[in-house]
Amino acid sequence: MLNAARLQILARLESLGTVRAVGASLHLSPSAVSAQLAALEAETGARLVERTGRRVRLTPAGRTLARHARVILDQMALAEAELAHPDGQPAGVVRVAAFSSGVRALVIPLARRLAAEHPRVQVEVVELDPRESGPALRRADVDVAVTADLLDGARLAGPDVATVPLLEDPVVLVAPAGASAGEAAREGPVDLAGLSAARWAADLPGRYLSTLVESACRDAGFEPRVVARLPSYELLLAHVEAGLSVALLPGLAVDPRYDVVARPLRAPRTRPVYAAVRRGAPPTAATSVVLAGLRRVAADATGVTAAVGRTTAPQPR
Repeated sequence: MLNAARLQILARLESLGTVRAVGASLHLSPSAVSAQLAALEAETGARLVERTGRRVRLTPAGRTLARHARVILDQMALAEAELAHPDGQPAGVVRVAAFSSGVRALVIPLARRLAAEHPRVQVEVVELDPRESGPALRRADVDVAVTADLLDGARLAGPDVATVPLLEDPVVLVAPAGASAGEAAREGPVDLAGLSAARWAADLPGRYLSTLVESACRDAGFEPRVVARLPSYELLLAHVEAGLSVALLPGLAVDPRYDVVARPLRAPRTRPVYAAVRRGAPPTAATSVVLAGLRRVAADATGVTAAVGRTTAPQPR
C-alpha cells in the first residue's frame, strides 16, 4: 500500500528540488524527509532518489511515481470534498494565487460575487508573481493560479497543467493627467519614439515591468531614462501622478484612484492572462465555480481595460 503522505513528499521533491526545501514546506526536518523517502522506496521496491554530491535527485522511476502521485493526491482531495459535501453543491475552500493586479481586478471581485452566489465556497487568495504561481500550483499549495505570459516566453502550461484563457490585457502608457506638451499629451495612440526624452518609472531590474519598458523603448529606437525603480504598482502610479515620470503598465494595473491618463500604444502590446489548474482528477465543484466566476469577472474587466485614453478621476485613497 502506498502512503499518501510519502507520495506528497516525493511530489514536492520533484517540484522544490531539495530535501531541505521539502522539509521547510511541510514543517519536517531534513532527516525526517529522508526517512520517509527511504520508507517509500521500501514500499515500492524501486530506487526513487539518488545522491549527486550533497544533493539528491529523482531517478526515472522517481519521476514516474511523482507524476502519478500528483494525480493520486488530487483524486483523494476530490473524494474528500465529495464526501464532505454529499449533496453535490459547491462548497469548501479554493486556494487561488494571482499576481498583484490580478488580485485587485479579478480575484477580489470574484470573492465578493461568490460570497453572494455560493456562500459555502470560500476563496483564499495569495499574491504570487507568475514565476512563483506555477511551482505553487504543481506542488498543490494552491488550487488555481491566475497568471500571465512573461516577456521571455515562459508559460505555465504543460502536460500536467490545464489553462483557461481569461483576457488579453493591453499594455498602456501611463502619464500624469496634467501633461500639457509632447507625445503624452496628444490624443490617440502613443508613439513611444516621441518619448525618448521622457523620465520613466519601472520595476526593479530584471522583473516584468522593467523588461517591458526596456524592450518597448528599444523597439522605438532609444534607451529609456529610468528615474524610479518601484516594485509596487501603487508607488509607481503615485510617482507618475506627481508628474515625475511616465510608465508602461498592463491595463489591469491602472488603479482608477490615481489621477493619471492611460493611453494605448501605436505598436500594440498585450499580456495574455489565464487561469491554470492541475490536470489529473476533475476539479471539485467549488473549483469549477471559481473558474466559471473568473471567466465572468474577466469579461467585465475586459471592458474596463479597453476603455483607455481617458483621465481617471482621482478618489480618496
